[in-house]
Amino acid sequence: MIAMRPETPADIPAIRQVIEAAFGQTAEVVLVDQLREDGDLVLSLVAEDAGVVVGHIAFSRLEVEDKAARFDALALAPIAVHPSRQGEGIGSGLVRTAHDMLRQRSEHLIVVLGDPDYYQRFGYDRERAEGFESSYQSDSLMALALDGAAPRSGQLRYAFAFTEL
Repeated sequence: MIAMRPETPADIPAIRQVIEAAFGQTAEVVLVDQLREDGDLVLSLVAEDAGVVVGHIAFSRLEVEDKAARFDALALAPIAVHPSRQGEGIGSGLVRTAHDMLRQRSEHLIVVLGDPDYYQRFGYDRERAEGFESSYQSDSLMALALDGAAPRSGQLRYAFAFTEL
């Protein structure tokens, strides 16, 4: 049975291995390490099967700034499942578990840059993201409002680690 749980310091080497295997490069590993080091990770979960980390998902703080105010939001990036375990629903389980935890924490908005066919099944919507200004603005930028307090427009300000990508 696969357990979804918050990462611990002991998980970090396995998280690095899963991310690198899933993406075939180290850029996403460096991103997560920098987010962690900077204190910008809001939620970092692992999927564990029989004591082995097989998946990971990270959410970092994102600010939405408009003329009147700043709002806290989240960026989902990255999500990784070891290639030998892809297609088993592990990624979906991580997303759903994380969303439940973030709702309990009273978070309002999540933004993701990714495959619309994948993320739309979780409620992410391109139209919901159109009012935001971002250097990542594209058809792959989507947003999910976790409640009615989520902003609908403004400048997206990602954590510093994203500037290194």
